[in-house]
Amino acid sequence: MSLWEAVVLAIIEGITEFLPISSTGHMILAGNVFGIEEDDFTKLYIVVIQLGAILSVVVLYWKRFFKSVDFYLKLLVAFIPAVVLGLLFNDMIDRLLESALTVALALIAGGFVLLKVDDWFGHHTKTEIDYKTAFKIGVFQTLAMIPGVSRSGATIVGGMIQKLNRRTATEFSFFLAVPTMLGATVKKIWDFYEKGFVLTSEQLKLVLLGNVIAFLVAMLAIKFFIDYVSRKGFKIFGIYRILLGLIILLVIYLV
Repeated sequence: MSLWEAVVLAIIEGITEFLPISSTGHMILAGNVFGIEEDDFTKLYIVVIQLGAILSVVVLYWKRFFKSVDFYLKLLVAFIPAVVLGLLFNDMIDRLLESALTVALALIAGGFVLLKVDDWFGHHTKTEIDYKTAFKIGVFQTLAMIPGVSRSGATIVGGMIQKLNRRTATEFSFFLAVPTMLGATVKKIWDFYEKGFVLTSEQLKLVLLGNVIAFLVAMLAIKFFIDYVSRKGFKIFGIYRILLGLIILLVIYLV
């Protein structure tokens, strides 16, 4: 992986991780568009730079992370479904990550949901999250194991279905990203360690640079997103997903 490829992927990660447009889907597409070689380092890099994005949430919402033990228990409850299904279907998930068709169809399907979610559930005003609600949101998060679905999109919609208002559902999605992405990153690093994969000094520099870029871009993306959806909702993201999905289908079948 070259320096510019590492920078492009880190920017994409920072922008898309917390927006409901699928960071994994965009990473797969970027790799195909730019012809980035899918070697072990690239696969590891894409996962590890999520740490930078995770840190942006902790920095922006640091007061919430020192609020109470109850906060962490709710995140743990919401995290459990992803842990269970992730361990059971790890190999299947890895195969899906290689499918551009899966990404396209998931983008389109999720796009139609985002077009209507404000009409269906945008009137709710609930701001308190109990354990039952947290677990149900965690169940919705497992849908994001399908590339193109979007972890943030699935959890936000799941929260709104549980009658949370847009801002509360969106913020809880950000918080839930921390244990989810951290767990996925640690597991992937361990998998590569067991294979005997060792980073070179140049690769380590790319990883550090990628995390810094992902952190800074994610900070900006979160600030924009939380303000935008609080005022205008999710329709624009639904339109984007549908258009992108259709473009991918055209490329798959016509090029």
